[in-house]
Amino acid sequence: MVELTRQYGRYGYRRVAALLRDAGWQVNDKRVERLWRREGLKVPMKQLKKGRIWMNDGSCVRLRPEYQNHVWSYDFVHHRTDDGRVFRTLNILDEYSRECLAIRVKRKLNSIEVIDALTVPSRMITFLLGDQRCSWQDRF
Repeated sequence: MVELTRQYGRYGYRRVAALLRDAGWQVNDKRVERLWRREGLKVPMKQLKKGRIWMNDGSCVRLRPEYQNHVWSYDFVHHRTDDGRVFRTLNILDEYSRECLAIRVKRKLNSIEVIDALTVPSRMITFLLGDQRCSWQDRF
């Protein structure tokens, strides 16, 4: 069981039990789970995917910023005050310098306010990564 866990790192005890049964062992899931816990085995956390640029043909490219104002990212964060009223923040970051370019805080942020925050006259950006990791190229 330990060798199968080393060989198949992301498999849990149920999948290892199925592999053992396929190999001819007569074990059930409960026994494998008990032995799994006794051995202190755990399934490692799944690695999160990094932000990617999705192209029109379905392919994706991991975009690494090469200079300042090359890649910006934005994210909407929702909070509540003590009295239960909702407010939202729009955070805009430069991915190269990790500089916070803008934080807009409002009860309601409409699209015009978002576009105003993203179109800074003194800065020309190449890529914009959203909180859903969608991108627009050469629009700003």
